[in-house]
Amino acid sequence: MKLYFQNKILPFIIFSLFFVSCSSDLNFDQVDDFKLQPVLVGNLAYFNVPANQFVDNGVEQIITSDVQEFDVFKEKFLRDDVVKAEFDFEIENTINRAFTVKLLLISEDNKTLETITLLVPAYSGSSNVIKYPTEVFENQRLALLKQTTKAGFVLQMDAGPPLNENSPGSLKLRSGATVYMEIE
Repeated sequence: MKLYFQNKILPFIIFSLFFVSCSSDLNFDQVDDFKLQPVLVGNLAYFNVPANQFVDNGVEQIITSDVQEFDVFKEKFLRDDVVKAEFDFEIENTINRAFTVKLLLISEDNKTLETITLLVPAYSGSSNVIKYPTEVFENQRLALLKQTTKAGFVLQMDAGPPLNENSPGSLKLRSGATVYMEIE
């Protein structure tokens, strides 16, 4: 009988203890305190303008501009949940002229909401990569960014040696955006 108890009944009792558990009351109100805080990183804008594109029929074009759609905040999800945005800019100039680069944030009714100005020194033979301070959008400035439907770039060339169709170099802009969200 002792052998039967050890081989059959004792393992059955021990095995059945695995199915007995303790539980406490579940608090589903914790869901109300749940908050996601994702961070999204992506490219904002890029261009590479060769020096000869600043010359049209032998005449220097001092100002060049372009406007693109910027419908990032078209979706309600982004408009409501973004709490902060940061823009980073890096420009490499290998043209022997200085430039002023302006990023225009434009509203639906074509009003300029904000202008970000980046001063670019002329190329002097050594590395000319400029990293600009991060542009931070929070509070009122973020509200203006959320109204932006178009982004425009204006490139203004400063005085210097004349350019022609064979002028070397280019002006490259790379930029990125980091978006901080809070989803409750």
